[in-house]
Order: sequence, then structure tokens, then C-alpha cells
Amino acid sequence: MLYTIIGQDVADSLEKRLAARPAHLARLHTLQASGRLVLAGPFPSVDAIDPGTAGFTGSLIVAEFASLAAAQQWADADPYRAAGVYRDVQVYPFKQVFPQ
Repeated sequence: MLYTIIGQDVADSLEKRLAARPAHLARLHTLQASGRLVLAGPFPSVDAIDPGTAGFTGSLIVAEFASLAAAQQWADADPYRAAGVYRDVQVYPFKQVFPQ
């Protein structure tokens, strides 16, 4: 089943985010290589694809996991959590309707 993982950043997270990004992306590449990643990306703090020093307010991941518990466990092990980038992470079951 698909699950959404929504991480909300702490204030002024950009420096921590950049430091942990390679490890965070490596985990996403693993999900992608296994065919389980639907989409992933950050929420820019401003209305721009590249927010520059304004940074980001959080991230969204939609991926397939065996269960809600497995998705939560994966989210809890995210390098952004360990680095203090995220102040909160929510995991929800997700039913994709579009695109089919």
C-alpha cells in the first residue's frame, strides 16, 4: 500500500538540511531502485523552485510500504530526523486515484 510521509522542518533548517541531504537522498534512491517510490520533494519556503537562503518548510514522500508500521519505522530512521531538520513527521495511508 502507498503511504505519505510529511516532515515539517524546524525554523532555519537549511544548514542542517544541506548537511544531511546526501544520506536522505541515498535512502530515497534505494526506494526508487526497488520500484516503491512514487514521488518525493521539499516544500520551498517561498513561491520559487529554488528558494535560495529562504530554505524549505518540510518534505513530502509518497512510497509503497508493507504496512503503516513499516512506513513509520522508515520515516523514523530518516537522516533528516536524526539531524534535527524535522520538528514533526506524520505518516498516513494513501490511496492514489490519479494518474491511473
